[in-house]
Amino acid sequence: MSLPHALLTSLVERPASGLDLARRFDSSIGFFWAASHQQIYRELARMEAAGWIRSEEGEGRGGRKVHHVLPEGVVELRRWVALGGEVPPARDALLVRLRADAALGPLALADQLHHRRALHEARLAAYEVIAERDFGGEPDRQARIQRVILEAGIITERAWAQWCQDAIEALADADPTPERPGTSSP
Repeated sequence: MSLPHALLTSLVERPASGLDLARRFDSSIGFFWAASHQQIYRELARMEAAGWIRSEEGEGRGGRKVHHVLPEGVVELRRWVALGGEVPPARDALLVRLRADAALGPLALADQLHHRRALHEARLAAYEVIAERDFGGEPDRQARIQRVILEAGIITERAWAQWCQDAIEALADADPTPERPGTSSP
């Protein structure tokens, strides 16, 4: 996935200023595609140069530019959606640290795992609040799709929190390891 396609999707939903887009990323899209405010503004300029969006001066204080998707942007978004995609490989330093613990012996990773579990549990709680707040009643198609996206986050965070607990227990149960490759006995 790429940032321009996340931005195009957000702008198809509703034209917005760069600040409004950054706020959307902070509160919703950012749960599954993170971008800094600076990255968003840089990408908006590239998208305008590519003819995917146009900007016009907004009303009110500050005269923020409001960005609108052009037909070429819709064509690009449809092209990108049609490509599909592969499951990205995990890139997580904690997994490498655990592998190092397995290879070298105990490396005191329990605190990192407890912290990670707490982060996943906090994000899970936030997602559950959103689900309760935003998805009651009879949803239309758009709301059902947004709920499915949120459900992916709920499932993911629940699984990661459980995985952290399992890893904590595996570290606690580990017997001191005999000599490892690359180490020498005294």
